[in-house]
Amino acid sequence: MTDTEIEITANLVRDLLREQHPDLAGLGIREVAGGWGNQMWRLGDELAVRVQRMDPTPELQLNERRWLPVLAPRLPLPVPTPVRSGEPSARFPKHWTVMTWVPGDPLDCSSISRGDHAADALAGFLRALHVQAPADAPVSGDRSGHPKECTDGFDRFFHAVVPDDLADDVRAVWEDAVAAPEWEGPPLWVHGDLHPANVVVLDGTLSGVIDFGDISAGDPAWDLAAAWVILPAGAASRFFDAYERADAGTIRRARGLAAMKSLFLMLMGRNGDLGLPGGKKAWGPAGRAALDRVLKG
Repeated sequence: MTDTEIEITANLVRDLLREQHPDLAGLGIREVAGGWGNQMWRLGDELAVRVQRMDPTPELQLNERRWLPVLAPRLPLPVPTPVRSGEPSARFPKHWTVMTWVPGDPLDCSSISRGDHAADALAGFLRALHVQAPADAPVSGDRSGHPKECTDGFDRFFHAVVPDDLADDVRAVWEDAVAAPEWEGPPLWVHGDLHPANVVVLDGTLSGVIDFGDISAGDPAWDLAAAWVILPAGAASRFFDAYERADAGTIRRARGLAAMKSLFLMLMGRNGDLGLPGGKKAWGPAGRAALDRVLKG
């Protein structure tokens, strides 16, 4: 079997633990639904095993291992923190990491009912995260640059799934983002991939942020798009008031990026409906709801 054909099972995860971290091998193991580049398994009550699956290279996991222990102590919401490293072996030729478990339900399988609280929580989290990144921070060309650098991706999503009756309005939001000024500040730490499957909810509000594989230095607009992609209708204004640092140009870029992210979610949902590899049925409704929020401003 090739690397990508190796089935990741509970037995495999336990074998890997026995090989490299035998003191953890006796804990209960159960699969966590979802995941794209990595597959997650609960390990006992407080830990999880994150196993490289679709990601072609280990850099994303290695970035999490390197930087989450630096960032986590000053973030006001729980995030997964690496506690053990699993290295490629004869049993499994890819990387895996034991991390702390962040309690809650992913937003793509849940909902936010306390919108004001969630807006304040997200704003506080991003205020704490968005500080100047060090010179050796990772840089992601497609997750931290200006929207004008992403026109090919936007066009692909747009032509694949945009509803005909919304096409002109969505295109106008995107073109406004492309015309917005560049980020002129220093590169800031950005999560880079905030969408409903990468945040968790408890008691109707945002309770944690997960999947930092795309952590990088760049334009905070990538994360500020979450005002529409994650928060419920009507919460964006409160979020930006609480965040305080976003100028008009940054908000324009963020709104366009939110439109692109919404279309991507819709495409993944369609792929899920068609049974295509990697498709996520729950992402379709989440993406359409986010697109509606984007268009309402």
